[in-house]
Amino acid sequence: MRIDYSELVTALRNGDEMTANQLLSEVMPRLVEYLRVVMKAEENVAHECAQQAFTDVFERIQKGKIKEKKYIFSYLLTATRNEFLRYSKHQHRFDTDSNAAYEQSEPAEQIKALMDKERMLLLEECLYELDSESRVFIRYLIENPGKSSKEYGKKFDMSEVNVRTKKSRIVSQLHFCYKRKSSE
Repeated sequence: MRIDYSELVTALRNGDEMTANQLLSEVMPRLVEYLRVVMKAEENVAHECAQQAFTDVFERIQKGKIKEKKYIFSYLLTATRNEFLRYSKHQHRFDTDSNAAYEQSEPAEQIKALMDKERMLLLEECLYELDSESRVFIRYLIENPGKSSKEYGKKFDMSEVNVRTKKSRIVSQLHFCYKRKSSE
């Protein structure tokens, strides 16, 4: 079983899709299997987290932020684990204390934590680009995730459909703003 995937970094940097796809067809199942076996993730969650972790790492490779390409598999594994922990914490389905897992930071986890802080700063900037009404609306939704569309509707004097539509539009605006800012 291969452990050196440094060719993957080179292929991604050079745009060699054939080599990259061949190597990814080996790497991705290993990342998914890691989450399934070690973290006891469900199949679809494992796939989603592995894909998101790879996307994050790919962006870092494209920006030239991955220097030691011989450690790319370890980096991908750590990024995948962290993505699953973040997902689990968000979903409130993680069985153990997720804060304890974050306290024992390895260098790759420290980099990931810095990336998370960078993401949050970009998201804050994007929130301030929204008009004040949209900002108040989305902040309320973020701070009160357990409420239903009906409850949000009562709070903002809107129908449930209008709540969902407004939320969708704001999230879309934030997504495009974040993408724009992260590529600057």
